[in-house]
Amino acid sequence: MNRPSTMIVALSLLGSVALPAVAQQAATETKEYASSAPGKATMARTQKIVATVEAIDQAKREVTLKGPTGKVVTLTAGPDVRNLAQVKVGDRVVVGYLEALSLTLMKDGKALRGSTSASDGARSAAGERPAGLVAEEVKVTADVIAVDTKNKIVTLRGPKQTVDLRVNDPQQLKLIKVGDQIEAVYAQALALSVEPAPAAKK
Repeated sequence: MNRPSTMIVALSLLGSVALPAVAQQAATETKEYASSAPGKATMARTQKIVATVEAIDQAKREVTLKGPTGKVVTLTAGPDVRNLAQVKVGDRVVVGYLEALSLTLMKDGKALRGSTSASDGARSAAGERPAGLVAEEVKVTADVIAVDTKNKIVTLRGPKQTVDLRVNDPQQLKLIKVGDQIEAVYAQALALSVEPAPAAKK
């Protein structure tokens, strides 16, 4: 399965997933992974961004960050970000972002179309540098309602909408037929850690 089109189309099937604004900035480091087996494809991308704290409102728990492209974003630090009082203007914040998508073919699937979501978080121990992690997973079951072998298009009907998924791998495509189901699992995690600000250049 072709990674770029598969990721984009499957995310539209999932519908409710939105990329955090801070993760839309130019990444200082990006890594991509892809693997496939008969009836299954997995894609993942990790990004790391170094931003600078421009302002902080401790009462509202709001931190304003300037990313590598100069874009300014204000984030609300939830309860998972402990020791927020240690954060100062000028601190460097490392934001790590992971998104992963897996597609699994279910032959003659009998599951009901639907979607579920779950979230989790973690935080640093008391006294440590501020850090936090927020993770979310969305799972969707969609019906295969059409297979266009000539154009390599599989039409999926999810719980909210219908999308066309391009499957470029002929071995994968010939496994899929009307009446099958596709289970799409999308996971995203946003990790934030604060590092000491670098010494000012003289």
